[in-house]
Amino acid sequence: MNELQGAGVALVTPFNADGSIDFESLGKLIDFQIDEGMNYLVSLGTTGETATLTAKEREEIWEYTAKRVDHRVPLVAGIGGNNTVEIAKQIASFNWSGYCALLSVSPYYNKPTQEGIYQHYKAIAEASKLPIILYNVPGRTGSNMSPATTIRLAEDFSNIVATKEASGNFAQFSQILRDKPANFDLISGDDPVTLPMMALGAVGIISVIGNAYPAKVSKLTALCATGDYVEARRIHEDLLRVTDLCFVESNPCGVKYILKQLGIITSDAVRLPLVPASNALQETINKEIAGLK
Repeated sequence: MNELQGAGVALVTPFNADGSIDFESLGKLIDFQIDEGMNYLVSLGTTGETATLTAKEREEIWEYTAKRVDHRVPLVAGIGGNNTVEIAKQIASFNWSGYCALLSVSPYYNKPTQEGIYQHYKAIAEASKLPIILYNVPGRTGSNMSPATTIRLAEDFSNIVATKEASGNFAQFSQILRDKPANFDLISGDDPVTLPMMALGAVGIISVIGNAYPAKVSKLTALCATGDYVEARRIHEDLLRVTDLCFVESNPCGVKYILKQLGIITSDAVRLPLVPASNALQETINKEIAGLK
């Protein structure tokens, strides 16, 4: 899966002020990512507020995104959830035209055992026609996919090709990298730890802050890939504060506000139970982004 290395971005879903999907802004965002050097795009990851979209809206976004991208860069679809049977059905019937892989989050809320997580992904692997990227994000799901389970899945299913790791546990990252099959990749799921993860052997990032600063994130991963960590560290430090601000009041409120300020999307509207960035956070973000080119 060499095409899914380097900088990927989990696209936000722009909304109009009335809560409807702003496809014009989505198209502008997609073009901005590609023009600024993003290596690949993820449509409807958790940053896309997927949990608040209807089935029809998800289908419309996937179809629109595939047409807008038009094979200019690789495109990944985010399809995941905690109802294994329903997710497997969605994957089996999904129109994969324009997409090269699937990103699927570990089941949330149910808090399954490691065997339950394994069986969940086994069902997905058997239903999917395309390669699968696992997604471990304990802060959102309430459970951690252990390195042993990750490696077991990688060894048992040839179409499970990578994991997006957002556990923040470097011992876990190291164990995956030590024990994984040669054709299985580790991808950073947290912008602030992309540089050290790539130093260990991760192949890149599926980024949030890349929505607003795709050129910087793309350059950061390219520098890490060539071993130029001195220059990469400058970009890492440049983005660190603004990235932290994006998560102060829950993602994607912060990055949507930045995108609005940059003129990439029209509105920073989010769907309940999320609310837009507070006035205090907006003021702090304004001060930070004023110093970023």
